[in-house]
Amino acid sequence: MNVFVDTPDTVPAQPLAPFEPQFHQIGTHPAGPDAFDRFNRVLSRVGGAPLEPADLASAARRLARPARTGRPSDWIVRRLRRGLAAGLMLADPSWEPAPQCGQVASTVVAYLQSVDDLIPDDVPVYGRLDDALVVEVAWPALAAEMRSYLDFCRVRRMEAALRGCGEADFVFGRREWDLARNAEAGLLVHRREAGLRSYLPSPSPMPYFRVC
Repeated sequence: MNVFVDTPDTVPAQPLAPFEPQFHQIGTHPAGPDAFDRFNRVLSRVGGAPLEPADLASAARRLARPARTGRPSDWIVRRLRRGLAAGLMLADPSWEPAPQCGQVASTVVAYLQSVDDLIPDDVPVYGRLDDALVVEVAWPALAAEMRSYLDFCRVRRMEAALRGCGEADFVFGRREWDLARNAEAGLLVHRREAGLRSYLPSPSPMPYFRVC
């Protein structure tokens, strides 16, 4: 699986402009109070604080590309890739996420797949901003679990190659990954120590002798 999980970054920090009524509009899409209430409930389930309409509109303006591209910003795209990775983790029958992480990941994936979200996905430039924000808010709770899952995928590929079979042709779950990871760590320690000592037995002390 080739899933890119990038290093953390945030929406460019700039002072928010004073509140004005038109800040409830994201691009050409009006964001009503009911939609914001639903969105904030999702943020709460993934560990976030409520978001004000002015905050979202300000973030949209800062992230917007020239309108002629019609594409979301790189910041949004990177968060969507993280959401894709979380979906692949949940869909993998061999991996059992930690309970709390599984709940957060399920909430994120459900929102990304929902058609009743804050900003319709087909709105040019801004359509996935709300999805990206859900991923961003949830990521502190998911980052360690996602690193573990991606390493699980790496070790499973290696194990399949050693066995000469497909990844689905043998039992390999979280327990097996833990055992393999510990064995791998032990091997690395052994290799480091082997470079500092010799496998030859220590020579026995030679008796002193005198040349006359």
